[in-house]
Amino acid sequence: MYNTTWVVNHTGRSDFVLVGLFSQSKHPTLLCVVIFVVFLMALSGNTILILLIHCDAHLHNPMYFFITQLSLMDVMYISVTVPKMLMDQVMGVKQISAPECGMQMFLYLTLGGSEFFLLAAMAYDRYVAICHPLRYPILMNHRVCLLLVSSSWLLGSVDGFMLTPITMTFPFCRSRVIHHFFCEVPAVMKLSCSDTSLYETLMYLCCVLMLLIPVTVISSSYSFILFTIHRMNSAEGRKKAFATCSSHMMVVILFYGTAIYNNMLPTSYHTPEKDMIVSLFYTILTPVLNPLIYSLRNKDVTRALKKMLNLGSVLQETMK
Repeated sequence: MYNTTWVVNHTGRSDFVLVGLFSQSKHPTLLCVVIFVVFLMALSGNTILILLIHCDAHLHNPMYFFITQLSLMDVMYISVTVPKMLMDQVMGVKQISAPECGMQMFLYLTLGGSEFFLLAAMAYDRYVAICHPLRYPILMNHRVCLLLVSSSWLLGSVDGFMLTPITMTFPFCRSRVIHHFFCEVPAVMKLSCSDTSLYETLMYLCCVLMLLIPVTVISSSYSFILFTIHRMNSAEGRKKAFATCSSHMMVVILFYGTAIYNNMLPTSYHTPEKDMIVSLFYTILTPVLNPLIYSLRNKDVTRALKKMLNLGSVLQETMK
């Protein structure tokens, strides 16, 4: 078990101590290796997906433009927490300064909030493509896509700019040991020695609003989509529409399920161990699953990947 008392006594009082996942594990080295492998898979998977969409002209449409943005968010999201966690384990250092903690908090809030709204934009894109196919090129032109993506980033940053400064300005006169592997707002708030009940209520309402707006857009879009699919005469058309939407729904369920647990369930349901496991799921596992979901279940992406691999093999043959 890691001795947090020593670190608190021998570091500046402005530093926090991240207990992390490894102190809870019986095999920390093995867990470290597994997380490192998953991290590399997430980086490579999302990067390859971005390159495929960029290089293949057949993938230059709104749906894949949104997938590119999702992959970019996932790369940034996993990079906010995992490298710091792995380096701390390797170096045997668990502290994080207040500015670093604030920056980490701001980035994960911004990226998480942005992803909420981007998934809603992707659901709207599928609604227009399936329910209004003839008007799709007009309703989802490049300008509209840029506006939806920019709005997602902007609304996500509002969450970061609003919650981070308030959280980090509370006095922390208790233990500075954060029972988490990164500076998550609820875990940091537990260290404050002032009354945070009003702020926690406002934060809860803010999180509900951040979830309610995208969930309303997603549920409305898919209600219309299911109704339209049901009315389709072509079995092939129904199959294609359902395959396209099912990939997106899997991503939505993965991401929103963990977000609802983290932000909407009462505190009686939360323990530091449960919170870390749930956070591990949406900060580490979701970024590695997203490219797999969109590539393995998508014929266009698999075709583009085979094309790229074939091109690579041809270049190798010509160089011999």
